[in-house]
Amino acid sequence: MCLQIGDEIMKKKLVVLGGGYGGLALIHELLNKGLPSDIAITLIDRQPFQGLKTEYYALAAGTSADSELRVAFPQSPDVTLALGEITSLDRTNKLVHVTGHDPIAYDYLVIGLGCTDHYHGVEGAAQYSYSIQTFQAARKAYTALNNVAPYGSVTIVGGGLSGVEMASELRESRSDLKISLINRGPNLLGGFPDGVQNYVAQWLREHDVQLLLNTQLQRIEQNSLFVQGSDASLETDITLWTAGIQPVELVQRLDADKDKGGRLMLNEHYQLLNDPSIFVVGDCASLPYAPSAQVAGIQGEHIAHKLLAIWKNKTIPVEPIKLRGTLGALGKHNGFGVMGSMSIKGRVPRLIKSGILWRSKHT
Repeated sequence: MCLQIGDEIMKKKLVVLGGGYGGLALIHELLNKGLPSDIAITLIDRQPFQGLKTEYYALAAGTSADSELRVAFPQSPDVTLALGEITSLDRTNKLVHVTGHDPIAYDYLVIGLGCTDHYHGVEGAAQYSYSIQTFQAARKAYTALNNVAPYGSVTIVGGGLSGVEMASELRESRSDLKISLINRGPNLLGGFPDGVQNYVAQWLREHDVQLLLNTQLQRIEQNSLFVQGSDASLETDITLWTAGIQPVELVQRLDADKDKGGRLMLNEHYQLLNDPSIFVVGDCASLPYAPSAQVAGIQGEHIAHKLLAIWKNKTIPVEPIKLRGTLGALGKHNGFGVMGSMSIKGRVPRLIKSGILWRSKHT
């Protein structure tokens, strides 16, 4: 029930930190299921739109314009948008501090702030490599890549999904460049089946991407990379970092139980172990799944169901996360993925991925 004073209704406040895949899935589900009249939502984000993070590699490579990767935030009288950088979280007084705003109070809080690069102690990596973790970082990477002279060298560090997609998209964008992909393990795409790993490695080699496997970096300088156990350096014009993620700084500073990766430990309802007023969605949440947009979106919908149950004094549901599969792109015309127990390679997974992207932008 809401508290009414005179003609003013005092609504309970749900504050969502971050308008990414998880935060927006949560808000859309609440609006679609029927938001109670005594609940007001505030969405806090640094930019006035959602950026489709799974496609930032295409923004950096120059094959997609930034306007193609923007999704409008929900337009609803029940949702207030506060734009700015979140500087701190006061859990004692239930306040969020945001640049350009008075402290924003909450009754329920959802942390969906995503991740930042993890440099694994490689000296100079933060200073001398480009990131694609944020919209702004991907724009900077695009500018740097666009300014590389013909036949220049680009090195991508990290042979996971982001590194593979970055390398293949850049090859499609700049056929003249010398592209190298460094991975500290013996195979690309750890966690994918062998057949997918081999298919992707073969595609990259056929498209003149040099694979440097079992290669651990010691440090990075302006135009050089130094490998552990070797006196030689690798020369490069640009270094792109896709070799690991960790929760954002605000979560790193948060006094709460965390796993070995720094992600927040949660109960079965995705609440902080010692603070049931705070839910966590996406890359900051300690879950038995690799961080992904798909996991965040499903989790966001589930948190919406839990909040509706709490507000209606019903039993909080426990819903398992059922993943549909993982897809990756090799340029605009080829791809790979896993759907259930089946590996798929070639044009079909790329078409499916394009369809999912279209749906994300239009629904």
